[in-house]
Amino acid sequence: MKTIARLMALAALACLALQPARAETITSKSFAYFSVGGRTAAELDEELSKRGPVMKHSGSRHPGATRIKWGGSVTYVRRGDRCAVGDAKVTLSTQIILPRWKNRKRATPSLALIWDTLSADIRRHEERHAEIARNHARDLERTLKRLPPEASCERMQARVDRVTADAVARHDADQARFDRIESKNFNDRMMRLLTHRINNGK
Repeated sequence: MKTIARLMALAALACLALQPARAETITSKSFAYFSVGGRTAAELDEELSKRGPVMKHSGSRHPGATRIKWGGSVTYVRRGDRCAVGDAKVTLSTQIILPRWKNRKRATPSLALIWDTLSADIRRHEERHAEIARNHARDLERTLKRLPPEASCERMQARVDRVTADAVARHDADQARFDRIESKNFNDRMMRLLTHRINNGK
């Protein structure tokens, strides 16, 4: 799992004069599956490369992906002669896309073991991407709510936009860092997981 498709779509931040209100970051997570055929390791590799989700930035296919969609709104209030954030809501939707092998029940024990180990690792990897996104969404919401007032709502909104853009950049960097670490450790990790399953009869 080298890189992950991300659909970053930040909703426009509304400038409305509402009173402050408390709210929690709204997140949702869903799953989607794509089927792969094949009866040998080579055929499975070919199926994954043909049917896996397409990475938006590279156009290549991968065995799993996490699609991330951001949204939200910010309201502004007057505090004396200054403008402040009244409330900030960040929403996050994640869709985890995973492979499903049609011939799993007819597989040889050794190939079934390899597939089960690999597919479990793909799921763990994508779940972690979703978790990273959730953590950044919560951090962004807290940061927006704590911004100090500005002289005007135009300046306040410009600051919100900058903070949001910085948060998205940090999120992307963390996701890319995670992918680099996972890719570097892939072979060692798979050997560890396979050995564990063999020793535990799973």
